[in-house]
Amino acid sequence: MSADEKILIIDFGSQVTQLIARRVREAGVYSEIHPFNKVTAESLKAFAPKGIILSGGPASVHEGGSPRAPDALFARGLPVLGICYGEQTMCAQLGGAVEASDHREFGKAFVEVKSANPLFDGVWREGERHQVWMSHGDRVAAIPKGFRVIATSEGAPFAAIADEARQFYATQFHMEVVHTPDGARLLQNFVREICGCKGDWSMASFKAEMIHRIKKQVGFERVICGLSGGVDSAVTAVLIHEAIGEQLTCIFVDHGLMRQGEADEVVRLFREAYNIPLVHVDASEIGRAHV
Repeated sequence: MSADEKILIIDFGSQVTQLIARRVREAGVYSEIHPFNKVTAESLKAFAPKGIILSGGPASVHEGGSPRAPDALFARGLPVLGICYGEQTMCAQLGGAVEASDHREFGKAFVEVKSANPLFDGVWREGERHQVWMSHGDRVAAIPKGFRVIATSEGAPFAAIADEARQFYATQFHMEVVHTPDGARLLQNFVREICGCKGDWSMASFKAEMIHRIKKQVGFERVICGLSGGVDSAVTAVLIHEAIGEQLTCIFVDHGLMRQGEADEVVRLFREAYNIPLVHVDASEIGRAHV
């Protein structure tokens, strides 16, 4: 597994940002989603991505106080892909212009490919017309210097743009959703061809690496894991148990505010199905008394 090959997805609040991460991982590349307001020049350097994707979002770029990508991002010499709001903030920050549109484009649309480029390579050819999914009220009115139009739609004259010299690409349409039939292949082009990732990452290899790291870190010590009953702590507990077995003890406090029968399900699952040592504390009366 190429553990050092990572794609950073900067989240501007889109409902489908998780789908971007899924498509990237399906292309065999590890990715992480970070909120836009938590990304700094220092965190970028520490994370060391091979490329960056800017997600969509519900805000309007031309309104004061709307989210922005950190300016340091565009100066790192990394490939950047902006999707929907990601395209708009990229244009606004690099010298282009975004404005409100009197024609909101939502749903199925068709783009006309204007030029060959690395993002479309092997997927779309010049002159072809392809289905995509749009969801935007604002529109790009002018693209920054160095960019060129590579695809247009009836409602978006800048449906896809590219600055190949800096490896900056952006689309007004959402390539991560199934309603853009070729979207996954376009994303694969970005992460593997443009960013240069090998595409040999998998969840199985990630799991094996994490188990190895846990074993190395814990050694012969014991570990306590607090269970909330949710997915995150449950997955963490199962992964740790697979690594160190009986050295793990889970503690689950029933605070009385879970759904009916859910606490019993947690206890049964961990004790009977997973055979993980579990300390169950029934504090339901105390929890309900403080509501």
